Amino acid sequence: MRITGILILAISGLIAVSCGSQRKTASSIPAPLQKEILAQRADSLFFAAQRSKMLGDYKTAITQYSDYLRLNRENAAVYYELSRLFLEGRNAQYTLGFARRAASMDSSNKWYQLALAEAFSVNEMFDSAAYVYDRLMVLSPHDDDLLFNKGLSLSKGRHFSEALRIFDTLEARVGINDEVVFQKQRIYMRLNMPDEAASEVRRLIAQQPEELRYWGLLAEIYEAVDRPAAAKAVYDSILMIDPQQPRALIAVANMEKKNGNEARYRTFLLKAFNNPEFSIDEKVSFVYPYLQMLETDTSKRGEGIMLANLIVESHPADAKAYALRADMYSQADVPDSALINYHHALSLDSTRFSVWYQLMYLYSRTDQPDSLLRVSNKVMQQFPREFMGYYFNGLANYFKQRYDAAASSLNGALGIGGEKRFVADVYALLGDTYHASGLHTRSDSCYEIVLGMRPKDHIVMNNYSFYLSMRGEKLDKAEALSRKSIELKPDSPTYLDTYAWILFRMGRYRDARVWIEKALEFADAQQDPDVLEHYGDILFNLNEKEKAMQYWQMAKAKGANSHGLARKIAERRYIKNMDR
Repeated sequence: MRITGILILAISGLIAVSCGSQRKTASSIPAPLQKEILAQRADSLFFAAQRSKMLGDYKTAITQYSDYLRLNRENAAVYYELSRLFLEGRNAQYTLGFARRAASMDSSNKWYQLALAEAFSVNEMFDSAAYVYDRLMVLSPHDDDLLFNKGLSLSKGRHFSEALRIFDTLEARVGINDEVVFQKQRIYMRLNMPDEAASEVRRLIAQQPEELRYWGLLAEIYEAVDRPAAAKAVYDSILMIDPQQPRALIAVANMEKKNGNEARYRTFLLKAFNNPEFSIDEKVSFVYPYLQMLETDTSKRGEGIMLANLIVESHPADAKAYALRADMYSQADVPDSALINYHHALSLDSTRFSVWYQLMYLYSRTDQPDSLLRVSNKVMQQFPREFMGYYFNGLANYFKQRYDAAASSLNGALGIGGEKRFVADVYALLGDTYHASGLHTRSDSCYEIVLGMRPKDHIVMNNYSFYLSMRGEKLDKAEALSRKSIELKPDSPTYLDTYAWILFRMGRYRDARVWIEKALEFADAQQDPDVLEHYGDILFNLNEKEKAMQYWQMAKAKGANSHGLARKIAERRYIKNMDR
């Protein structure tokens, strides 16, 4: 154990100083001296833990407090400190365990009891929390905070009637209070009593009619129970007080849109977005859902871009505005406009990796390897610990057939580490890179790693099995992998062609014909020169030589460029080992 080591070192030091040639054992040190040594060590750990906590190094502080408890288990303050640290770390179970110990050791300490009540709450033991507050109120009957927290715990524990009585008692003491009213209206809403909830909020409005927060809460109550007319009346009242209030303007704009009044919708929306007090973060939050909607509803494209344009107009010097508009154009499949806006965003703020990531992704998606290489080189320099910069750099080099550079960058990404799905992508691309370099053992190893991480990755299954068949190696394994890829994606003509080709390489020509004809049922395969050449090879080996010649000629016309095709046509025969 760690403490045993500490004690041995401490005691050995004393022996070395105190004894000349005479040797003593630890048991010969007087008990009071041993106790003093332990106490000094404990004090040192306590103060070290306090320092670590003040510096925000909670992990070290927890270790030091825990080491202290191995020396002295009777200090309630240490259990209390540990409960607070675990609360910061969102470890509810440990928070409660240490709070219970502190509270049981010193039941008169108010702070230990409050920590216990909070620990019960974070563990959703609201009845127990209410009981602790009730017990504390016996000692401090006039403490309004204790009464409020008891009511809050009862409300969270679904003891609504009791909670309302507590809040009424508190209001009788302190008068109308917004926090108390907020809690009461929440209870009424949970009880499906919206009129009572609205009545509570109106009490606040009567007291402070200029406080727009209260009006907004009232409108939200009516919207939550689908009373648009009542909500609209409240928003109209808000706009009479402040005609530029952005949230009310947006709410009214949405109502106008539901009513089919597009012109008024845009008028109110434009007015809201032109308000400088409506922060860009709030505007982005409002517009961002359109990015998700564009995935399934392209009719939202124009509206989403219009809203993004409004943000740019309102915040022409803010990088976030251009980044959002770029995201919108990217999702709407307008890559040129997206690229312009990503670059503009980076010219205003080049520190946001998320924008660089989107730029690299767009270059990869639009087959621009030179631009992808240039940007990813810059990203690797500026963000040397960002995994995806190395991945995209590897991808760019792979596209440019610079396989050594690609492998170097991809291995760099693996050295940094990332999310499991992205790590699998790196290994998949590394497998393709090693295959292109003729390093087949390494390539196969990478594909095996991917399939270990993603057993249903049909793309890797297809590529791996096809490469094995090209080399004429492990054809049984290739056949099994290819068959599984078809089971996962049966409508892929590419996978069907791969499977047919593997069967051909195994000498199973009749089976190969069945599967390649399945592939040729798809229009894409009928235009694919490789599939057409494969079909010709299969037909020739089934002794249908004239038909084979037709398909070889068709393959040539479609642009097939395998090494042996010209000789096959010229010599009117299939040439083995020159299949590709």
